[in-house]
Amino acid sequence: MNFGLTDEQKDIQNLANEILGNEVTPDELHQYDMWAKERYNSTLWAQLADAGLLGIAVPADNGGMGFGFAELALFLEECGRVLAPVPAVPSLIAALAVQKFGDAALQAMLGGVATGEVVLTAAFHEEHTYDAFEAQLSAKDGKLHGTKLCVPYANIATRMLVVAKEGNDVALFIVDPKDSSVQLTALKATTYEPQFIVQFNNTPAQKLGGRDAVKFLVDHYTLALCAYQTGALEKMVQMTAQYTSEREQFNVKIATFQAVGHRVANCYMDAKCLKLVTLQAIDRLTSGVDASAEIHAAKIWLGDAAHRTSYATQHLHGGMGVDVTYPIHRFLYWSRALAVALGGTEHHLAALGDWLADNDNLGWKYDLAEDELHATPL
Repeated sequence: MNFGLTDEQKDIQNLANEILGNEVTPDELHQYDMWAKERYNSTLWAQLADAGLLGIAVPADNGGMGFGFAELALFLEECGRVLAPVPAVPSLIAALAVQKFGDAALQAMLGGVATGEVVLTAAFHEEHTYDAFEAQLSAKDGKLHGTKLCVPYANIATRMLVVAKEGNDVALFIVDPKDSSVQLTALKATTYEPQFIVQFNNTPAQKLGGRDAVKFLVDHYTLALCAYQTGALEKMVQMTAQYTSEREQFNVKIATFQAVGHRVANCYMDAKCLKLVTLQAIDRLTSGVDASAEIHAAKIWLGDAAHRTSYATQHLHGGMGVDVTYPIHRFLYWSRALAVALGGTEHHLAALGDWLADNDNLGWKYDLAEDELHATPL
């Protein structure tokens, strides 16, 4: 596998970095603290649409760029780097599922996704589980009944993808969240992201697909979170390296203290390892081969790296680390939230263990082709 970026991918990354870096500042994010204002910048959303970034993975026939998930992940990484106050992950990942499983009428909405006029979201979590495949919200005769938790941007969503139990299995449905049978109750998330409890009362729903559709959405959403967290981790490390290189004790910069240097180095390694395992998982997923083990590994690394790095970087900032007027604390909140979304470390460790038990040919086969080393599980 080759993790080098093409010129087009570099252009996407640089464009996203320029727009988000200019528009999303600590002062911009401060206005959303303590839920003082809804954490949604519609002007930024429109600007990203005008730049074509919301249509990265939307087919050209629908007005998008026509790239794939790998390019979309680069954009989401840049969103994570600044904790962008826009529904990039839920809307653009849900659009991938609509593109793959939706009928012609639903796919016609993809043009609106690219322009930012259509916002999509996805409902996975329930009261007793973060595992979408254990959904208890019921689907029967084209109607949904039950409750989902922590649904992002449900209040502005045009359509909502919902994982529901249908018979003895799970399936993926799409609903209009503004239907009279849908009730939204606002939550106060520690990230300040708009999240809602969504109650469905015999809500009309269109089925997109069965377990395969659910797996498609969950796999892509999980890796989108990993990409987002990669950007956040890299920003935390950058901020900490800068702070420790400027902060002095006894007329000596604290970055020169061995204990400080080691901790920053460990954070750097965590960020780079998350990036690499995420890239590997995306490479396998987009190549059409089983990426189950790599996706679980990426989410495990997200959880562990998020815990270690958010704690260490905040600690290395000393008193500034707990000052809510300084931006590092926001990354801690987001890191902890992303760590448990769609299942935390323990859930994915168990799932990876189950996968390994079912795949008795452990180890890797290495083929050297075209000067690249390809690693493929046997």
